[in-house]
Amino acid sequence: MKPTLQRPVIVPESLSTPVVTPIMPSVVYASRTPDELDSQYEGRAKGYTYAREGHPNASVLAAQIDALEGVSSGIVLGSGMAAVSAVLLGLTKAGDHVVGGDQLYGRSLRMLAEDLPRLGIATSLADVTDVAAVEAALRPETRMVLIEVVSNPTLRLADLDGIAALCKARGVLLVVDNTFTTPLAVKPFDHGADIVLHSVTKLMAGHSDATLGWVAARDPDLMQRMAVFAVTTGMTASPFDCWLAERGLATFALRFQRAQDTARRLADHLADQAGVARVLYPTRPDHPDRTRAQGLLQGQGGNMVSFVLDGGRAQANAFAEAAKGIAFAPTLGDVGTTLSHPASSSHRALTVEGRAALGITEGFFRVSVGLEDPEALIACFDDGLGAARGV
Repeated sequence: MKPTLQRPVIVPESLSTPVVTPIMPSVVYASRTPDELDSQYEGRAKGYTYAREGHPNASVLAAQIDALEGVSSGIVLGSGMAAVSAVLLGLTKAGDHVVGGDQLYGRSLRMLAEDLPRLGIATSLADVTDVAAVEAALRPETRMVLIEVVSNPTLRLADLDGIAALCKARGVLLVVDNTFTTPLAVKPFDHGADIVLHSVTKLMAGHSDATLGWVAARDPDLMQRMAVFAVTTGMTASPFDCWLAERGLATFALRFQRAQDTARRLADHLADQAGVARVLYPTRPDHPDRTRAQGLLQGQGGNMVSFVLDGGRAQANAFAEAAKGIAFAPTLGDVGTTLSHPASSSHRALTVEGRAALGITEGFFRVSVGLEDPEALIACFDDGLGAARGV
């Protein structure tokens, strides 16, 4: 028998097909001729070449998120911050100016404050609940505005429609991080966004076991530039993580609704408890942006609740320790409820005065509500509140 130099790839023959997408971890894809390879690189034929440039599991996941957001061009990347980086670094140059919301995710704020200026890209922050504040921050060289629909962790709502109209009139790109709200609450492209991104790691994947991002643009040229930048800088998504996230998407709508229903109940319960100074939830009558939330989110409130304890760090420590069964962790979107303390995690780099300006005190907590029995979850919070009151 003549020896062969190439290891054969064996796919067992089967009349039936799998009901679950296979995990396809291959890094290298073989073509038969240079002409075939040219055809793939030049877009005349579909195919894969090298996993850093794309792989089947990423394509399957991207298509599913595309359908949720109402586009057909998205790409999956290695993390939510990879998606932010593909936008901010892939579409700007020295001399440009970027405006960001003043309550963005902490690492997004760090990129605006430290990384972009180091590359000659000027940045400013503005209160995105006020379109006049965003307009005042614009300059002739402004390239884009980056906002979140709902801010982290104060749950304020951006004036998405007003900012979109402003950006369109001024020829500025509007970039929307839709991680907190998800397309089940709002589809930013329908409101005039040019680019939408997600940390898929959070509620979409939903199980705290996959780290991924997604980004899409309406303009094919912008999309191509971001995709090329992502390939060049190695923002590759793991096939296994893509497979896990696809599994998570199968229950995404159910998880979102269950967590949202519980979040409403938890917010209303906390608002009636001694030792709680304030509760923030978008559909509550006392939320400062409730009217906007009713219109923009169409009555959806999401799974995030923030509240403020009377007192300071001692009360916060007592609450976190006594609320047994609730993970104290700086993340969101798990099947279980997680508790975050911004002063010691996401916003620790800010001064006390800087946090106070945003309303973040030592007694401030952010809750990502999960899928537990609502009564059992509320009982855990009552245990924490009792301990905090006893300090």
